[in-house]
Amino acid sequence: MDGYRQLSTSGLLGYGFPEASLAAGMARKPHMIGVDGGSTDPGPYYLGSGKCLNSRIAMKRDLRLMLKAARAADIPLVIGSCGGAGASSHVDAVDGIVREIAHEEGLSFKLAIIRSDQQKDDVRRWRREKRLKPLRNVPGLTEDAIDASANIVAMMGPEPFAAALDGGAQVVLAGRSSDPAPWAACATRAQLPPAPAWYAGKMLECGATASLPKGHDCLITTVHRDGVELEPTNPIRRCTPLSVANHSLHENSSPCYHVEPGGLLDTSDCTFEAMNDRAVFVSGMQWETRPYTVKLEGAAAAGYRAITICGTRDPGLIRIMDDYLASVRENVATKAADFGIPPDGYTLLFRQYGRNGVMAEREPALDDTPHEVGLLVEVVAPTQDEANAVLSIARVNTLHVDFPGRLCKEGNMAFPFSPSDIQTGPAYRFSVFHVLEDADPIGMFPIEYHEV
Repeated sequence: MDGYRQLSTSGLLGYGFPEASLAAGMARKPHMIGVDGGSTDPGPYYLGSGKCLNSRIAMKRDLRLMLKAARAADIPLVIGSCGGAGASSHVDAVDGIVREIAHEEGLSFKLAIIRSDQQKDDVRRWRREKRLKPLRNVPGLTEDAIDASANIVAMMGPEPFAAALDGGAQVVLAGRSSDPAPWAACATRAQLPPAPAWYAGKMLECGATASLPKGHDCLITTVHRDGVELEPTNPIRRCTPLSVANHSLHENSSPCYHVEPGGLLDTSDCTFEAMNDRAVFVSGMQWETRPYTVKLEGAAAAGYRAITICGTRDPGLIRIMDDYLASVRENVATKAADFGIPPDGYTLLFRQYGRNGVMAEREPALDDTPHEVGLLVEVVAPTQDEANAVLSIARVNTLHVDFPGRLCKEGNMAFPFSPSDIQTGPAYRFSVFHVLEDADPIGMFPIEYHEV
């Protein structure tokens, strides 16, 4: 097939999109509809806890519109990385919403569920076989890290999606996957080359983000043998050669080389041509087949977190903020030890927004004195009670510790909330961030079929 049309509704399931944009996209008679469902961008919490990134209300709204449109047009609806992190709990949550909508709307279809969860015994075996390689700036995988992981998932490529569609699935809900993989699967299944298929996926995974003005909206691409057409379906947006070229650089260590399961997408020779004032044609991408690898992601508990937010605009305090916070830290250590929590029994962090809250020690403009600073005080400890206790002491001392030249004899900080202390519950860290060599592109990702 030359000219395979794919419609993406948004950058992530639950981010929302205008209904009119979806209708305009469906009028173009796409061959499939989809949306990316997850990412590691929000950190390890969602994989570790099993909770979904976006609200059920938001996901159901998006799913209802997409499911009705897909069934009315008799085209597949394909979603990868369901629920945010793509573990079984996330996939099951999205599956439950889909079944609920089907019941409410009187829809019937064949559903495929693709699991990405990996058993710890398998991960241990791969480690013993020396098939696991750490990603950059990640230590080698240990038995302890595997044991501590609450969930471990593998990032599937396009093969399980293609297999599910070959099996007759009309709706595919998948666990963790490479973001472009669902789109690449559909286009290559239509006998189009892998290079433009993967490139289209790189664009579609983020919805209309490759257009101007940037926003969560619908994008339609047409994959040809020699390149990809891109156009937003909302008339207020437009794709330009610059906006598309700029978007193709995102989320990769290299701006031109994109490592995927089974190969490398090379965009270094791409050309970007305006087809009109709203659409762009991209050509020149190349695909290099490589030994099959998949990324493994795991998250482990790191303790329990409590936070408080406060701020100051005292210029005398701001000028000596580092020394002041060091004094607060010493007071907290002394008082926490009094009720049995030693300094190595918790982590205490001060994020100074307005000064170096974003860049921390890498901030190049530390000589600039702001007129106000917001403090996010964070404590992580083995239990919630310990985190709450240390945070309470940290809050009191941040508020009241004296400093040279202090004119105010009351509180040093303003607190926007009452209660001021917020317990956020379990905290997680990435425990597995490694690549599995010589991976099985199908066997690692079992497929279940259901008549809904």
